[in-house]
Amino acid sequence: MKILIAEDEVVSRRLLCSFLEKEGYEVVVTGSGQEAWDALQRPAPPRLALLDWMMPEIDGLEICRRLRSPGERAYTFILLLTSRDNKADLIRGFEAGADDYLTKPFDPEELKARLRAGLRILKLEDQLVTAREEMHFKATHDTLTTVWNRAGILDIFKRELARSRREGSSITVIMGDLDHFKEVNDAHGHLTGDQVLQEAARRLVASVRSYDIVGRFGGEEFLVLLLGCDRLRTGDRAEHIRAAFACGEFTSSVGNIPLTISLGALATADWPSRDVEEFLREVDLALYRAKAGGRNRTEVAIPPQAAAILVAPGILSSRRGSR
Repeated sequence: MKILIAEDEVVSRRLLCSFLEKEGYEVVVTGSGQEAWDALQRPAPPRLALLDWMMPEIDGLEICRRLRSPGERAYTFILLLTSRDNKADLIRGFEAGADDYLTKPFDPEELKARLRAGLRILKLEDQLVTAREEMHFKATHDTLTTVWNRAGILDIFKRELARSRREGSSITVIMGDLDHFKEVNDAHGHLTGDQVLQEAARRLVASVRSYDIVGRFGGEEFLVLLLGCDRLRTGDRAEHIRAAFACGEFTSSVGNIPLTISLGALATADWPSRDVEEFLREVDLALYRAKAGGRNRTEVAIPPQAAAILVAPGILSSRRGSR
């Protein structure tokens, strides 16, 4: 465990350093409050800190206050070193954010005991953080496929849509539905169907950029958000995803299963005044046209202002990938 010593007295600093190294700690030594604060701001900072109350530049209480101010950082256990032992001073130290205190000159056995208590607190803190992260993941991700669930990806869609409009960019929205998926469940059972869904999610994730968003919208339906992608590239990007499904069979415990996907797509910049629900309705209609047109194909929804100038019979959207 890495531990910080912030002590301006040379003799006391050396004694602490020697003692803690013998106890197996990785010691970071500083001689002023500013040096201590700088050390705590570096990547992977010490989680245990021995802070002298009185130090040049920044005192121990101020460092306590800074560490306890709101912010995204791992918890640091603070042991305040002080020659003060009256109740009022100790209360000030705890109110500033110290977890414990040790009077100088320190007793080695007492220091060991207080540091053991600090390690227990840090372990509990890490367990709480891990549990919270696991709960958040379960609340926002699909249990079977581990991609975002419906609520999670819709929340992201709303935030990214607002950001794209502020920045004048666009999002390509793709709704995909596995073709004839019910036949897989009927012929091979739901466990095999689950394996196919997991593979479908893996192919979707592998077909997009690391910062794009993939979610399971429901059943065998997936939603993909391609950030910063306009309509000029929407059709090609959707086709890339479709081809990833059509190019090879799905591996399962009962053997290889051929499966394709139908896609509806749009670029949000084409509908500047629409909200998330309206975008979902438009892309769902495009997906329906892809299904009705023979499956294993992409339909890119055309906005009304663009459709009005098209002179072509039939459905006003771009058709791709029919097989």
